[in-house]
Amino acid sequence: MALDPTSREANIRDSVKKFFVDGLPGQNLTFDKGLAQPKITGQNQSVDRWYGVDFGDLNIETMSMFIVFVYVCTRQDWEGFKLAQQRDRMFEILTDHSGTYTDNMARIPFYRSYENDPWVNIGGMVIQDIIESGSMEAPDETKFKTLTVTIRFASR
Repeated sequence: MALDPTSREANIRDSVKKFFVDGLPGQNLTFDKGLAQPKITGQNQSVDRWYGVDFGDLNIETMSMFIVFVYVCTRQDWEGFKLAQQRDRMFEILTDHSGTYTDNMARIPFYRSYENDPWVNIGGMVIQDIIESGSMEAPDETKFKTLTVTIRFASR
């Protein structure tokens, strides 16, 4: 018996990753690397703003839950202004203020992903909750905030 596409971890991760990549075009993103500063090929200078997206707990049930940690990071940001700008940009994609939804939370298209074939939309996910940490600073002077994002979706 095959696992239902709504219960496949690969589909869940691919859908969430696509949401961030599509929602933040041109932004420096890393996946499952924590606070690691991205290395951009062909760029001689270091990156001073980026997002790290780490996939956390996954609980598959009738109403499944996926925890995603988003690290909003800056360098050479003595007053934290760039960090505030980065945080605001991330909240723009995590929330929806179009008036379509009363909860103001963004929806994520849920895909059946394939390595060599077109992806097929199999439903949707909803961002249920965002918990924001205070500003912190790493030993290498990276300023960062952690956003703990709870995503819910139906599974079989």
